[in-house]
Amino acid sequence: MERLTVALLQLQPERTRDANLEKGLTSCRRAKAMGADIALFPEMWSTGYRMADDDAALRADAAAADSNFVVSFGQLAAELNMAIGITFLEQYDPAPRNSLCLFDRFGRRQFIYAKVHTCDFDAEVRLTPGDAFPVADLDCGEGTVKVGAMICFDREFPESARILMLNGAEIILVPNACPMEINRLSQLRARAFENMLGIATANYPLGTPDCNGHSSAFDGIAWCKDEMSRDSLILEAGEAEGIYLAHFPLQAMRRYRETEVFGNAWRRPEVYEALVSPAVSAPFQRYNARQKGQV
Repeated sequence: MERLTVALLQLQPERTRDANLEKGLTSCRRAKAMGADIALFPEMWSTGYRMADDDAALRADAAAADSNFVVSFGQLAAELNMAIGITFLEQYDPAPRNSLCLFDRFGRRQFIYAKVHTCDFDAEVRLTPGDAFPVADLDCGEGTVKVGAMICFDREFPESARILMLNGAEIILVPNACPMEINRLSQLRARAFENMLGIATANYPLGTPDCNGHSSAFDGIAWCKDEMSRDSLILEAGEAEGIYLAHFPLQAMRRYRETEVFGNAWRRPEVYEALVSPAVSAPFQRYNARQKGQV
């Protein structure tokens, strides 16, 4: 497989789940017609990243993993012969989750990923965080690609992409709902660079509160034989609503991974004990942190 094409669905959400379902299905059809292998939605598409203030209303807004909203995208994936990463507020106990469900081109569910680093400084403190970074062998017709996911704030923690790399990921799908400015784009560039993998981020366009478009993709290739250095950015959208195609040079990425120095070849995990310590000391203590180990 020479190339993998990911459609970043930079879409303005509608006011209801049913309307988002219809717009989402239509957009996936457009992505397939444009040549996509995978269609990726921005964060929590089922609600347009709107979260009710009342806990009962929040639970009512959540959709089960086997709900019509989610299952419809699996059925469409099989119809289109295209993988779909659909995002939703997932019905879950004791509280909903911020989740992505990845369907392969046969409509089979490969995994449900729940956002691990929930924004506990804000409304997401009322959600249940995830606890794992799964990776799937995604059959794309001409070959298989190892695909994982992280969601928005997960990007802020190098450990997210690192674990996905260690779990085998070649491409990370990143649904997003925040302003994508130079610092956040730089984080994504760094995650791709240090793990030698591709990162595809789908954000909401300008006009969705706190969002500004700039969906992006990085292939992780920092240099090659003919270039002393190169920008690994392969796509950055503007602010407007649209479907943007990111073409990942998969074979080139794999050759690069086989020879370059990043990733896992020269890591020293025996000296990284502090990375898994739960202790949180000043100046990083926060009164509203769910994290254990505040001292």
